[in-house]
Amino acid sequence: MTDTIEISGAGPAGLAAAIAVAHSGRKARVCERREDVGKRFHGDFQGLENWTTEIDVLEELATMGIEASFEHTPFYAVTCFSPDGVPREFRSTQPLFYLIRRGSEAGCLDTSLKQQALDAGVVIRFGEKLHRLPSGGIVTQGPRRADAIAAGYLFDTDMADGAYAAISDKLAPKGYAYLLVCKGRGTLATCMFEDFHKERQYLERCVEYFTEKVGVRMKNPRRFGGGGNFSLPRTARKGNMLYAGESAGFQDPLFGFGIRWALISGVEAGRALAEGDPARYEHVWKKRLRAYHQAAATNRWFYERLGERGYATALRKYARENDARAWMKRAYAPALWKKAWYYIMASRGNKPLLQPRENCDCTWCRCDRRLAQAG
Repeated sequence: MTDTIEISGAGPAGLAAAIAVAHSGRKARVCERREDVGKRFHGDFQGLENWTTEIDVLEELATMGIEASFEHTPFYAVTCFSPDGVPREFRSTQPLFYLIRRGSEAGCLDTSLKQQALDAGVVIRFGEKLHRLPSGGIVTQGPRRADAIAAGYLFDTDMADGAYAAISDKLAPKGYAYLLVCKGRGTLATCMFEDFHKERQYLERCVEYFTEKVGVRMKNPRRFGGGGNFSLPRTARKGNMLYAGESAGFQDPLFGFGIRWALISGVEAGRALAEGDPARYEHVWKKRLRAYHQAAATNRWFYERLGERGYATALRKYARENDARAWMKRAYAPALWKKAWYYIMASRGNKPLLQPRENCDCTWCRCDRRLAQAG
């Protein structure tokens, strides 16, 4: 292994890995194929979830050496509309999530992580993509498959700050629609888990719906879209090459709140390589992330079978809870029965996208293609 640890991809996982490497006293070099960080995004709002552990997510990031220098607004409540149009408020005394922005603008998560990496001495090369890592390294190239997609609008607005969601297969098949407004900016989207080819139709329904329910006022609307992969791998290691973030499939299968998982996996991959112990990464991610992924995947299996009546019943039931963060924590909490159900039912048909191959130094294996061309 060389003195400089190579990292392919400058998303949250890759930059977190680079920061961890630098903090461990090693050199890190990040190669990103785009011309800057955050180019997949355009300032759209995303949620940094704060319910899977008792400790606040910002405190957890601080223990990993990640500073909360990005803009982050705590949200303590969400208004959720059931399929019959009934609004139900879910509230907590602690932040349910922190609203952050993604993109290459000042204040976004991506630009903040880039600056932290540069301040730590990390070298970042834009316009370069690593296809091979013969001496090992960390692969954080983002999702390679869309298990879910989001299609929406970014806009300016004079609306009051607020977070809204709508659960209905007529708006977002097996997913949810959402509207996030903060400090004069807004993001409205449909997050879909099937029927992707009709995303425009579903998105326009969402616009009409939120306009009717909360009086959406969009100025300068801009379209955006994206996808996510959440297939749990059997291993996220190929010799001295480690996979983190969505390159490994580390994403929340239930609702897609995967930023926290990306940062955690990136930091742990960086620490493991910096300490010369890549095998430790396998132990750490399986201990910290695998059980939560299995629980979320099991929850998704049941969620997809609820239907409109089931969504309404579930929302009515959970609206009676006093603290939304507490019941979300219970919902995501690992349990033996969730693990069993995951292996019996929930993992069926969910073929891991990442399948590392021995004696291969491709960041994403092209060996079969090269052999076919040689033949």
